[in-house]
Amino acid sequence: MSPLPSPHFPPELDEFCQALRRHRWRGLVWLQGEAGRCRERAWRLWGDARWQAPLWVAPESPDGIAASSWLPASKARTRLGGEQDLIVFDAASPGAGFDPEAFGALSGTLRAGGLMVLLTPTDWGARPDADYARLAEYPWSLEELSCRYLARLSTLLADAPGVARWTDAASPVVPVLTDEPREAPTSPDAACLTPDQADAVARLERLRRRRPLVMTADRGRGKTAALGIACARLLARGIAVLVTAPRPAAVAGLFERLAALCPEGVRQGNRFATDKGHVSFLAPDELQARIERGEAGGAGSWLLVDEAAAIPAGLLGSWLEAFPRIAFATTVHGYEGAGRGFALRFRERLDRLAPDWRECHLATPVRWAEGDPLEALTSRLLMLDAEPDVDQPEAGVHWQREDRRDLARDEPRLRAIFGLLVQAHYRTTPGDLRRLLDAPGGRIASLSGGGGVAAVAVTSDEGGFEPVLAERVARGERRPRGHLLAQSLAAHAGEREALMARLRRVLRIAVVSPCRRQGMGAQLLAAERRDAESDGIDLLGASFGTDPGLLAFWQGQGFRVVRLGLTRETSTGEHALMVVQPISAKGEALATRLMHRFHRQLPALLAFELAELEPLVALALLGECPAGPLSAEDLRDLEDVAHGHRDPAMVRPAVQALIGFVAPHGQGDDALAMLAAWAFQGRSDEWLARRLSLSGARQVDGWRRQGIARWLDAASLPKGEDGR
Repeated sequence: MSPLPSPHFPPELDEFCQALRRHRWRGLVWLQGEAGRCRERAWRLWGDARWQAPLWVAPESPDGIAASSWLPASKARTRLGGEQDLIVFDAASPGAGFDPEAFGALSGTLRAGGLMVLLTPTDWGARPDADYARLAEYPWSLEELSCRYLARLSTLLADAPGVARWTDAASPVVPVLTDEPREAPTSPDAACLTPDQADAVARLERLRRRRPLVMTADRGRGKTAALGIACARLLARGIAVLVTAPRPAAVAGLFERLAALCPEGVRQGNRFATDKGHVSFLAPDELQARIERGEAGGAGSWLLVDEAAAIPAGLLGSWLEAFPRIAFATTVHGYEGAGRGFALRFRERLDRLAPDWRECHLATPVRWAEGDPLEALTSRLLMLDAEPDVDQPEAGVHWQREDRRDLARDEPRLRAIFGLLVQAHYRTTPGDLRRLLDAPGGRIASLSGGGGVAAVAVTSDEGGFEPVLAERVARGERRPRGHLLAQSLAAHAGEREALMARLRRVLRIAVVSPCRRQGMGAQLLAAERRDAESDGIDLLGASFGTDPGLLAFWQGQGFRVVRLGLTRETSTGEHALMVVQPISAKGEALATRLMHRFHRQLPALLAFELAELEPLVALALLGECPAGPLSAEDLRDLEDVAHGHRDPAMVRPAVQALIGFVAPHGQGDDALAMLAAWAFQGRSDEWLARRLSLSGARQVDGWRRQGIARWLDAASLPKGEDGR
């Protein structure tokens, strides 16, 4: 029986809460007004005895609230996997603001019957709030920013059904929930809460060799818990399981289920062990490194990947080959974003590498019942469910520069553009929608036709620093907000001029699935080049992960690599590449210096810091480096290896010269990439044997000599005779 409401608890909201409990739904209460009054009313709700797990989200802890019940918005991810029944989200107090990612993450922790209480000022949307400080890149101040995103939220909330509102009136106005409560579905598995979850667990338990499982779900469907239940049952069979995800917090629910179902087990950090086996979490970069060292994967190994949408397809493909039994789980529509893009893009790779793969989808909510009003509202506010236009334009497309003021008021077009960006990128979050509408220096261009938005490009202007500031930044004494490309080229490549020049960075470029491989990405970049030239920009640039296909696209558009991150990003397992294309004479000189520096550094970097870089990427980078003709000494050394018995290691410089000479013509050639991995990166014969499916060092030696002979013949042909 529910406790009686506090005498301070408004009776209207008490009836609202009772209706939510009957339906197993959650609701939003919007408190709008002066900050002190909003906090006082939120406190009236907070003090009610019905709440067992309340949470107050604000920059500072209010007096009288236990430390465990308060959270700054920046720490929202620490509550993932937990449950709340009341969340007070303060976006009204001084220093507070609306953090889209925190709101999205925490809304999913609210259980059935719970309330999300949002505090906002009376004129919400009229000016930037404190959280906009993250968008205030140098030299912009907070007060100079637009706030189209907040104005959009205010308008949507004012028109949204199912929201309880408490503004200047003495009493709140609450919606009437007239639908009949729905019966919760019964699960055939006692450990599972829904039939969907039971089916997913059963599929995970009986994973078969080379038949990967792809498990998709919206938020709150028990996906991660299903992975934990399956792990517990695999442990009981003595099976060791590796688990990976973009961050450990993503699999908190998995380890919670393990602990509940295997009370005899012991957890130490990211490893859970019983006397029969263990489940271990590895970050993507560490997992990939172990695979390349031969310490993970192989016969009999199991891997479960959670939030796979936030991991590049290249890594997923590598794991697919390394683990005979593997499952990929991901959120399709969620605060992490991009699950829809994963489902579309990774399907092609699965069809090629594992045509017998299987799929299951969890549709039934676990923490709340279907029809939950808060889920629908949160998805609409944050565009968690944004989808691109899928029709192919009927007759061509036209280019246009989007007006962000108009776009903020055109919900269907905004959804189409943001949905396309979500689909095409693996790290799109709700905060990116705010950046799209309000980031200073941001620009959006699109290609549209009769079927809707076919392609979109998002750019941002950087650089233009005064010489004194540029010098201090280059020395590491200052770090102004933003200007990622310009600051990185100055700090890591040593070019102060990159800060003083005017750069335009391409943040995103995306083409809707039916229109890919039709030249639309190239068309957008050509338009950006024309715009940049007319605007007096010196360099057009971009930064992205080291995917061979992406690199080939940018190289094909005339961009050249000028920097490569020396370490993999923890969340993606990839090195970051930076490419530029000169627009002005000043940009031409700057780009030439940057390329010269990078080309000079590359061989040594490949031998040390980048020794584990993907060989196809290394080959693509070597193909950009200038290479002269092979000397008579080089040719003699190579002949001795190719057609004699000389040790290849003793002529490694000649092999490097050969690879440098033929690399521009051998892009995408796996065999040449493997040869480069040995010659430049010092890859061992054992590593080569695993990658080439050879039996040992003797076969590797024969393969290496044949490869040198093949490319020596190609290098000796007159230009054009090799047909390349």
